[in-house]
Amino acid sequence: MGWLLLGGSGGLAAWAYRAGGFGPPSRPAAEVPDDLCVTAPTFAHDPASGLPVDAPREVPAQARCPVCGMYPARQRRWAAQVIFSNGDVQYLDSSLNLFLYLQQVTRYTPGQSADTILTSYVTDLDTGAWVPADTAWYVHGSSRMGPMRSGNLPAFASLNQARRFAAQEGGEWLHAETLRKGLPAALQQLAPHAHHSHP
Repeated sequence: MGWLLLGGSGGLAAWAYRAGGFGPPSRPAAEVPDDLCVTAPTFAHDPASGLPVDAPREVPAQARCPVCGMYPARQRRWAAQVIFSNGDVQYLDSSLNLFLYLQQVTRYTPGQSADTILTSYVTDLDTGAWVPADTAWYVHGSSRMGPMRSGNLPAFASLNQARRFAAQEGGEWLHAETLRKGLPAALQQLAPHAHHSHP
């Protein structure tokens, strides 16, 4: 059994990883050193699913966001996912965390890098459908509350959807290409604290 430490907005939550799955640790989380790196496991592609390797997959209930530690399946309309060339997938709880993740892939998923990403998807807030992250439109600065309460970045398949949403909820629409070059300062400030390696 090894330690798998997952951070959430409310503090550090520790889970023990076993061959059979996840469960509470054998010692209280308070005893776990607070300078360990936070990691979340990827999920392997299942050839029996019949899905191509680059197709979006449904979010498992037990998946944790590597950026914030939340459960993406609990707020599915905001979820995102990154698929690597070996078929592994990492699930994220929001479009914002996707763009934060893309800035430091090796930090959040050891053994992978930006170069090994095959594709990524975000959820269209209107329909709940998976949309390629690179073609989506996003709204920054709206009044809509999402998984992280503030600093949300809802995604849409089309510019018209993003414009309509912004007219109702406020904010400005941005394309993925713009966000890849750099997040607005207000969003970049929401990046998690730096990880420290445990001696």
